[in-house]
Amino acid sequence: MTADRILIIGGHGHVAKHVTQHASSQGRHVDSVIRREDQAADVVAWGGNPVVADVTSLQSSQWDDLVTGHDAVVWSAGAGGKGGPKNTYAVDRDACKELVDAIARSPHKPRFVLISWCGSPDHAIPSDHDFFPYADAKADADRHTMGSPVRWTILGPVTLSHEPATGIRIMAEDEDYKGVSVSREAVALTALACLDDEGTIGRFIRFCDGPRPIAQAL
Repeated sequence: MTADRILIIGGHGHVAKHVTQHASSQGRHVDSVIRREDQAADVVAWGGNPVVADVTSLQSSQWDDLVTGHDAVVWSAGAGGKGGPKNTYAVDRDACKELVDAIARSPHKPRFVLISWCGSPDHAIPSDHDFFPYADAKADADRHTMGSPVRWTILGPVTLSHEPATGIRIMAEDEDYKGVSVSREAVALTALACLDDEGTIGRFIRFCDGPRPIAQAL
């Protein structure tokens, strides 16, 4: 089943930009949640419909309203290290979990693709490392998603690049992800491919740039 109406959380990010552009070019409707009104023009230029909302302060009923009417939801948000650990946990953990709960409550049960990172959820980042709050927040959100009744797929891309998408390679769970990268456009195209592929439901997919077309690799 094709996801014709997509909700993107974190709609002004680079991956979300590619999701919006490719989805809109395929004739899909994209509602793109952004933090600031001044980001709206970019979303419109990419073919999406901007929705201004602060995901760190939404109530449960507001999450429910956001999810309503969508066939699929893509989480592409992140604090990006801004605002310190408190903001990282508020966005990457708490808001993501609130979204998952809203999807679970929805009578239509939209598909969900969560864009995480390749080291999650069983990361080995020391608690005194600057990267720990991000890794810890992502791990918590990922585990919450995996334990939910939502029809989820979690993507674990390696280091992101701005190169054009070619293909991808699915990585083994214990494979070293250092020194390899994947294009942001490829992450976006993989997210869209997963939305239309029920065989990816319940999978945590770690991947990098590779020689195989995305649908074939999945």
